[in-house]
Amino acid sequence: MKRSIIILMTVLLTTLMVNAQDAAAPAAVIVAEEEVFDFKDIKEVEGTVTHTFVVQNTGDAPLVITKVLPTCGCTSPDWTKDPIAKGGKGEIKVTFDPNGRPGPFNKTVNVFSNGKRGALVLIIKGNVT
Repeated sequence: MKRSIIILMTVLLTTLMVNAQDAAAPAAVIVAEEEVFDFKDIKEVEGTVTHTFVVQNTGDAPLVITKVLPTCGCTSPDWTKDPIAKGGKGEIKVTFDPNGRPGPFNKTVNVFSNGKRGALVLIIKGNVT
């Protein structure tokens, strides 16, 4: 019985120590200066429009943007590929092609990184005339 209690206590203390180390480990945190951008009215005949979202690493470890996935083929992203240092900034350029898409639009771009926050969601919207 004593042996079982000692084993159980050892496992419990080891688990608590590992979790405490994970919580104290430096981590990257991604934050966007703005998460929604409104193009307002854009003319279909004038072609693509682009907006650049600025993101910052507010964490203690380098931030790496691993992938950026738009929810539509009419939207294409380009982003900072190099690690973003603590306090540093990066960019995510989002280009929208209005060709054949008259009317209001609302497009989502999911940003994946090693940041604690998980996926960051950016939105572009507007109206194609």
